[in-house]
Amino acid sequence: MENLIDIGLNLMHSSFRKDRVEIIEEAKKAGVNQFIITGTNVHSSQLASEYASKYPGTLYSTAGVHPHDAKTCNGHTPFEIEKISKNDCVVAIGECGLDYNRNFSPQDLQRKWFEAQVEIAEKLDMPLFLHEREAHKDLYDILKRHDSIVEKSVVHCFTGTKQEAQNYIDLGCYIGVTGWICDMKRGRDLQEAVSVIPPEKLMIETDAPFLIPKNFDKKPKKNRNEPKYLPHILNTIAMCMGMDAEELAIQVNKNTKEFFKI
Repeated sequence: MENLIDIGLNLMHSSFRKDRVEIIEEAKKAGVNQFIITGTNVHSSQLASEYASKYPGTLYSTAGVHPHDAKTCNGHTPFEIEKISKNDCVVAIGECGLDYNRNFSPQDLQRKWFEAQVEIAEKLDMPLFLHEREAHKDLYDILKRHDSIVEKSVVHCFTGTKQEAQNYIDLGCYIGVTGWICDMKRGRDLQEAVSVIPPEKLMIETDAPFLIPKNFDKKPKKNRNEPKYLPHILNTIAMCMGMDAEELAIQVNKNTKEFFKI
């Protein structure tokens, strides 16, 4: 199969502290050769960029503030994100967006700092790496006000409905799909939603160490998601879309390389 690219890997997560190098080597053996490390606040974005810069051509990173951390933002935050984004390994602004599922930050602050990051992406002409949970309308409405950026946006770890997927596609966004689709209970909406995602608007990711696929024939000993499971996720997506997995892999790789310019 085509060498795959994991667009969402939380490699700086504490669960990977002892075996980051091994994690990447194992994934390469499984046919996953490039990885984008997710930044979720100023500190983690800085760490991700420093780590990714040691492995040019293999590791890349994002720089941004997750909606959970919106309450930590202040007037200096946009300048910090811009500064980190100037590193060659940084390929997108994010993970940013809205999360009304947990509301770890007040919704008004989430909207304020999300839009600030949209404006950074516009200013720097960089892609947006988006997070949305139970906040479809508000995120959609904000993106609609910034029509120059929507076609440079990927809705990371999409778990919404078929209609929500269609709305994002109509707006011009790309959709990132994780192992959530491998969950035969929680993933039913997503299994239906991928039918409206054109292959040329799809990207794939693990969101490791989170969201380990639930449909393995044999459950892994470690209950930790890893990038080596990306081919399994791709095969499940291809099955749900009624496509050949190899053909889908080629298209998804093309999308990812062009989108992130890697």
